[in-house]
Amino acid sequence: MKKTARSGLLSLLVGTSVYAHAAQSAPQPGPTTEIPRKKMAPKPVHGSAAKSSNAIKNEVISVRGQRQQYVGKIPAKDLPQNIQTITGATLEKAGIVKLADALDLVSGVSRQNSYGGLWDSFAVRGFAGDINVPSGYLVNGFNYGRGFGGPVDVSGIERMDVLKGPTSALFGRGEPGGTVNIITKKPQFVPQGSLMFQGGSYNNFRPEADYTTPLTHNFAVRINGAFEDADSFRDTVHTRKYAVTPSFLWQITNNTSASYQFSWKHQEIPFDRGVVALNGRLGAIPNSRFLGEPADGPTKTNDLGHQFQLQHDFNKKWSALFGVGYRTTSLVGYSESPELTAARQPFFVDGRTLSRQRRYTDFHTTDLVLRGEVSGEFSTFGFVHHLLVGADYDDFTYNNYQERFRPPTLASQPTYAQLNAIDIYNPIYSSADGVPATNSVTTNQYEQDKTWGTYLQDHVDITRQIKIRFGGRYDNFEQSIYSRSSQVTGRQHPNAFSPQVGIVYEPIRTVSLYFSYGKGFRANTGSSYYGVPFAPERSKSYEFGAKYTSSDKRVTASVAFFQMYKNNILSADPVNSGYSLAIGTAESKGVEVDVNAYLPYKFRIMADYAYVDAFSTSSTLDPDFGRVVAAGDPLINVPKNSGNVLLFKDFTVFGKNASFGAGVNYVGRRLGQTGTSFYLPSYTLLRFLGSVNVTKSIVVSGEINNVTGKQYYANSYAALWVYPGSPRMFFLRARYKF
Repeated sequence: MKKTARSGLLSLLVGTSVYAHAAQSAPQPGPTTEIPRKKMAPKPVHGSAAKSSNAIKNEVISVRGQRQQYVGKIPAKDLPQNIQTITGATLEKAGIVKLADALDLVSGVSRQNSYGGLWDSFAVRGFAGDINVPSGYLVNGFNYGRGFGGPVDVSGIERMDVLKGPTSALFGRGEPGGTVNIITKKPQFVPQGSLMFQGGSYNNFRPEADYTTPLTHNFAVRINGAFEDADSFRDTVHTRKYAVTPSFLWQITNNTSASYQFSWKHQEIPFDRGVVALNGRLGAIPNSRFLGEPADGPTKTNDLGHQFQLQHDFNKKWSALFGVGYRTTSLVGYSESPELTAARQPFFVDGRTLSRQRRYTDFHTTDLVLRGEVSGEFSTFGFVHHLLVGADYDDFTYNNYQERFRPPTLASQPTYAQLNAIDIYNPIYSSADGVPATNSVTTNQYEQDKTWGTYLQDHVDITRQIKIRFGGRYDNFEQSIYSRSSQVTGRQHPNAFSPQVGIVYEPIRTVSLYFSYGKGFRANTGSSYYGVPFAPERSKSYEFGAKYTSSDKRVTASVAFFQMYKNNILSADPVNSGYSLAIGTAESKGVEVDVNAYLPYKFRIMADYAYVDAFSTSSTLDPDFGRVVAAGDPLINVPKNSGNVLLFKDFTVFGKNASFGAGVNYVGRRLGQTGTSFYLPSYTLLRFLGSVNVTKSIVVSGEINNVTGKQYYANSYAALWVYPGSPRMFFLRARYKF
C-alpha cells in the first residue's frame, strides 16, 4: 500500500512551508489512495476466465477525501478574490494552539473583544459584526460562529482557509471582509498517528494524540484530541480544556462516499476583563493584576457537534454533495466586570477604588443545518462553465439568560462592600460567601432564527486568459424573539438577494489580475425597546487585485485593494435608554500585500502587510455607553497599519535536519473605546522558533514568544476593560509520529 501525497500546492506546504498563501490552487479535496479489494478465493480457471480472475484480483477502489461545500474546483489563481491558507503543518511548526494566534498570521485580520477570554472574536478588513457575540466562522463549511462553545482548539485542524472579499453569493449571512473556513483532519486509508507532549511557562502542560487507520478496505476511522492544563501570567487564573474529535469515512463505491464527525469540547476558563486605564493611561498596574474574583470559579463552556456528509460523483465532471450538521453549545458561570457608568464608579474620582458588577450568565444554543449542492463542468460555444448550484437550511435557537448585581450610585454614599469594590493597587479577594448575590434579571429571552437559502455560481473560462464569475444567493430569513420577562414576542421575516460578479485576466502565465463586486447579508441578534427584532446588516464590497506565482512555484505574491460599506449597524436608542436601534453605517477601505518565497541557501520567508481604514459614516450613539460616534470616527480595535514577517533557515546539526526561525509582528495604534479618544498603543513583538529531527519519528521543537518582554495590549472594549498581551513565554514540545 503506497502512502500518497497531498494534491496541488498542499503537498509542498505540508512538507516544507511554515506558512503559505493558497496562490496556486483553491482548497481541494483530500488525498487519493488506491486500495486493493479483498482477493477472491482461488479457483481453477482457464482461458478467458483466467483473464477475468486476474481482473478481479487487481481491481482497486479509489478512495478520495470529500470536497468542501461552496468551494468548487477552481484554481485559486483563477478566482477573483484573495485567499490565504494556513496548513496544519504550519500550526504544528509554529507551536500555535489557538485560533487567535493563527489569525495573527493573516493580513488584514485584527483581534476584537473576546468576552473575557471566552470566545474568538476578530475583524477581517475592519468589519467584525456584532462584538457582543462570537465572530462568525465555518467548520467544514458548517456555521460555527454563533454558538458559545469557547475558543477554538487547533489540535484537529487540517488547514484554515481565509477567503477574503465578497463571498456572500455562496456562503451568505456573513461579513463582507471575509470568511474563515476550518477544515478538520479526515480519516486516511494508511495507518498513521502521532503523540505530542508540550510544557512551558506558567505550568503549561498539553498532550495531543492523533491516530487514523482503515478498518476494512473501504472504511477508515480517525480520532484526535487534546488536553490542556495551565496557569496564566494573569494572577490566580487557571484554565483547563478537553477536545476530542472522532470521525469515519466510508467509501461505499468508487463514486459514493459518506463521512461522519463527532466533536466534543469542554473548557473551564475564568472570566477575565483584564486591566484598567487610569485617566486614559495604561500601565498604572502590572499586566498580571487580576481584577475579578477567584471565588467566582471558572466559566464553563461545552460544545457538542455532529457532521454527516454524503458525496456522489456522477462522473469525472459532475458530483452531488449533501450534508447534515447538528450542534449544541453552552456557556455558564459567574463574573465580575468593572462598572462603566461614572455615577456608580469611584475609580473616576480617587483612581484606585474600582466598583464592579457581578453577573451570572447562562447561554444555550442549538443549530441544525441541512445542505445540498450539485457542481459540474460543461461547455457551450467554446466556453467552459464551472457551475455550482445549491441550497441550505439553518434552524438556530438561542436561550439567553443573565442576572446581575450592580453597584449603587455614589450619591447614596455606598460602603466598599456595597460597591463590590476592589483596590487596583492592593487587591484583596473575597471568599465564596463574601461576593454579592446577583439580584436582578437583565435578560431572559428565547430566540429562534430559521433561514433557507439557494445559490448559483457560474465560473466561465472565456479564453485561457480571461475568466468571469457571476452568481447570486437568495436568503429567506425568519426570526422570532420571545421575552420571558415581558411575555412579548417580536418577529421579522426579511429576505435578501446577494449578487456577486468578478473577472480575472491573465496577461502572462505567472500573473493574474482580478476585480470583484458583491453584496452581503448578516442577521443581527436582539430587539428594540418595542420588542421588534433588529433589521439585518446589509453590505456591499469591491475588490481589485493581482497575484503572482513564479514559474518554478517557489515565489508567490498578491496585492489586493478593497472598499466595503455596511448599514443597519446597532446604535443606541436616543429616546429609550438601554435599548438599541439598527441605524448605523460604516465604511472600510485598504490594501493587503502578501509574499511567500523560498530563498537561496535554504531560507524561507513569509511577509504580509495591511493598511485598513475602517470608520463610521453616520453620527450615532454607541449602543453600550451612549457616547456620540461621529461620522469619520474609527472602528474599535482596528489598526490602520499591521504586518508580519517570518524568516526560517533549514540546516543540519550532527547530521540531523533542523530549522531556526525568527518572526516579527507589528500592530499599529487603534481605538480602545468607541466615542472617546482612548487608544491602545502600537506594539512590535519578536519571537524565535526552532526544531530538530532527533530521529525519523521524533521531532523536538520550541519557541520563545515576545522575546523582548514587551508590555502590550491585545484588544479592549472600554478603558476599564482592556485585555493585556502575554509577556515573554517559552514552550518546549516533543512529537512522536508513527
